Amino acid sequence: MMKKRFLILCVTMIVGLMVLVACRGEETPVNLETDPTQNETETSGTETDETAEAVEVNIGVIQGPSAMGLVGVMDEADHGNINNATYNFTLAGSPDVVIPDLVQGNLDIAALPPNIASVLYNNTGGEIQVIAIGTLGVLHIVEAGEQVTSIEDLRGRTIYASGAGGAPEFVLNYILEGNGLDPQNDVNIEWLAEHTEVASRMAITEDGVAMLPQPFVTVAMTQNEDLNLALDLTEEWEAVQANTDGPRSALIMGVIVARTEFIQNHPELVNEFLDRFEASVQFVNGNIPEAAELIEYYDLFPAPIATRALPHSNITFIAGSEMEELLSGYLRVLFEQNPESIGGAMPSDEFYYIH
Repeated sequence: MMKKRFLILCVTMIVGLMVLVACRGEETPVNLETDPTQNETETSGTETDETAEAVEVNIGVIQGPSAMGLVGVMDEADHGNINNATYNFTLAGSPDVVIPDLVQGNLDIAALPPNIASVLYNNTGGEIQVIAIGTLGVLHIVEAGEQVTSIEDLRGRTIYASGAGGAPEFVLNYILEGNGLDPQNDVNIEWLAEHTEVASRMAITEDGVAMLPQPFVTVAMTQNEDLNLALDLTEEWEAVQANTDGPRSALIMGVIVARTEFIQNHPELVNEFLDRFEASVQFVNGNIPEAAELIEYYDLFPAPIATRALPHSNITFIAGSEMEELLSGYLRVLFEQNPESIGGAMPSDEFYYIH
């Protein structure tokens, strides 16, 4: 019954979600599957259904920081270090590649922008839950020059950006307004279709200013040596938060979700995945050269790009009650700007998986 409702909702939801994608890339799905000969392993202790036979866990990840944070888990799976499950990874270029498989039940776990996770939760009656925050803010202001050192310095400037109608627009508006700037009158925001267009415009615009996410910031800076990293919008978000009386929040760009049915059927596997994800995040942040090699191995980004981008990619692991507090606060900010950006309503407490 659950899968039938997913199928009915699939087509209509994808059309609506396309405008909400926070940081979209090109659609280049790649399958990363573990060696099937490593599915059978010896177990100890009392044998259960889950340890007696390896369970297929299908995981969809998006090229960018979300996937970069999971390379440790991918490597574990490829080396047969996961005893009671077989992890099958599917790499995609954008959320709209992942969404249909998640909606139809072909994926069990997926990385998504947080506003899209909320839309899915609201539109499916709670058939997905968020299990962890994986990426904090990756948006930056870059400029061809050295004139921008504060948000106030953006007054009167043209800002090139992509993501109109989605989280990047709402985030930029929130930070501008929190610093006393009217997004409609005090700055000129020129919205382009793709991050690559923004980078190309910056290459030919003297004294240009742009908003870009990592690792595309690093890509653009390698193509144009005159670009400078002017402002980290995660820090600017936190500065606005410090001066407001609203609920605590964080600038969140990526979460990990799982189908509610899968969580109910395999809670131990979900918790084990979370443990492995946390260890992978610690590895990626603490061993950048080695992590960059894995990122290149899994065809995410060249190792030199990954090496430069990782310190600015805000890859993290936040779960439990802290996840609920920070994510609900972030969704509240988006809801106040445009309720439809998160599916028309704040998600209920059941949206957050607390283990």
